Amino acid sequence: MSTKSASAVGRQRRKLSPEFKAKVALAALRQDATIAELSKRFDVHANQIMEGKRRLLERAAGAFCRGAANSSESADLKRLHAKIGKQAIVCSVALIPP
Repeated sequence: MSTKSASAVGRQRRKLSPEFKAKVALAALRQDATIAELSKRFDVHANQIMEGKRRLLERAAGAFCRGAANSSESADLKRLHAKIGKQAIVCSVALIPP
């Protein structure tokens, strides 16, 4: 016998839009209601609210950056391109007959 109730078996996962997630995270940042109240109001779990709030705070500085790439990402990209170039030279030297 299954331990799941009949209502839980037929329920599909909801796909929350990025706009809805942002709305919930901003409401959590305002702190005009508790997480439990927000959870009831938006019909999402409290962990989802806290995760959205954390992600919003982590990525908020990106909204004010000029250009699309983050400086650390562009530095990593330059390093990887340099490594690819070195490996290409090593391979071409190794293929030259003596």
